[in-house]
Amino acid sequence: MSMQDGAADEAAFFAARGFGRRIGFGARPAVIVIDIVKAFTDPTRPLGAPLEAQIEATNKMLDVAHARGLPVIFSTVRYDDAGVKDAGIWLTKMAGITTLVADEGGWELDPRLHAEKSDTLLVKKYASCFFGTDLTSRLLAHGADTVLLTGCTTSGCVRATAVDAVQTGFRPMVVREAVGDRSASAHAQSLFDLDAKYADVVSLDETLQYMSSVGHNR
Repeated sequence: MSMQDGAADEAAFFAARGFGRRIGFGARPAVIVIDIVKAFTDPTRPLGAPLEAQIEATNKMLDVAHARGLPVIFSTVRYDDAGVKDAGIWLTKMAGITTLVADEGGWELDPRLHAEKSDTLLVKKYASCFFGTDLTSRLLAHGADTVLLTGCTTSGCVRATAVDAVQTGFRPMVVREAVGDRSASAHAQSLFDLDAKYADVVSLDETLQYMSSVGHNR
C-alpha cells in the first residue's frame, strides 16, 4: 500500500466516524496573522524556516481585508523580563526562544507583510494567541464570529490558536496555503488533525472569495 493510499484510508476511516464535518464560514470574519516575524521567517535563525509562499498568500488576504474593512490582528511572541523569566518553563524545552527577547528584534513583523497602521499587534508569551491575552475581548468588540488563520507554525502556534478558537466559540478557518512549518511531516499531520477535529482547513481561493463577499468597501 502506498502512502497516498494509506492517507486516503485514514481519511475515510475518520469520515465514517463523523470526524471532519464542516463548521463553515460565519458572517463576520477577522484575520489573525500568527507570528510571521523575523525570528520565524529567517531560515538562518534557530526558529526560522523559508515562508515566502505563506507570506505571499497572507498578503493576498491582507489586501482584501483592508479593502473590505475587515479587522486584522497580527500576533508576535516577545519576552521582556531579564533572563527571559516571562517564558516560564517553556524556555527549558526550547532554547530558540531567546531569539524573541525584546532587544534583539526577532519578534518584529516581517517587513514583507502588507501591514497597515489600522491593524492590531497582539503580543503573547506562549503558543496560542488566546492564552494570557485579550484576544477574545478584541474579537467580541469587532463582533467577529470567524477567525481566518495564517502564519506559523502549523504544528505549534497555528494549531494551538485554532484549538482555543473553537473552544472559545469562534469558527477557526486554517488557510492551507498561508500556514507553514519547519517540518513538512508535522505540517501535513497537523492540517489533517485540525481538519478532522478542530477547524476547517480551507483553500486560499475560497477564502478570498468569502472575504470579498463580506465587510464593506471603504
